[in-house]
Amino acid sequence: MKHMIQIVTLFCLIILTGCMSNEPKRDPAFAAVRPVAVPEEAKADGTIFNVGTNISLFEDYRARRVGDILTVRLEEQTDAEKETETIIKKNNSNGIANPTVFGTTPQFDLPGDFPLANTKDNNLQFDLESSHNFKGQGDSDQSNKLTGDISVSVVEVLPNGNLVIRGEKVISINQGNEYLRISGMISPRDIDANNSISSKRVADAQIAYVGDGPTNDANVVGWLSRFFVSSLMPY
Repeated sequence: MKHMIQIVTLFCLIILTGCMSNEPKRDPAFAAVRPVAVPEEAKADGTIFNVGTNISLFEDYRARRVGDILTVRLEEQTDAEKETETIIKKNNSNGIANPTVFGTTPQFDLPGDFPLANTKDNNLQFDLESSHNFKGQGDSDQSNKLTGDISVSVVEVLPNGNLVIRGEKVISINQGNEYLRISGMISPRDIDANNSISSKRVADAQIAYVGDGPTNDANVVGWLSRFFVSSLMPY
């Protein structure tokens, strides 16, 4: 009966794992902001102009207000290389000659069955030597590249005219989700005529490219393997 309960429990866990939802998990920190609606003002007698529904015919479409959309061109590429080598050598040698006390060099002839009693050369002279060598070497190379486009929205206009932007793109492919998130601060002067800006011009940029699903889980090291490669492992 005990084995039957274990089999049923394992079967239920397998079913629950297969039925887990694969819906994208949106991050509220990168959610878009809707523009603030302009309240409709009462029309004055004899006028047809309404500030709430006016359309400007002589301005470009570059983002400058809360809720406006612009495109960020991802042009990120980083290369890092580090090499270290440490060599430590230490040699120690100490010696004390047999001292002379009142013109006589003391000798010890220990009585009884003491291990040193069989020799007549027991004295206070000793020599001590130690040697220590250490050599460490490490190499580290890292290269990252991220290209593409992502449309973001303006979430805040700062007093100096700079714009705070953020956005998220979710792509669902083959039972998995890919998330591309970006946030930061830009200057309107860096926005080109196509209403786009390079990611190199984004200040305080936070760019994340992550994923979930079976493909991503297959690339995750198990907790026991992480223990053996962590700093907690003494060997």
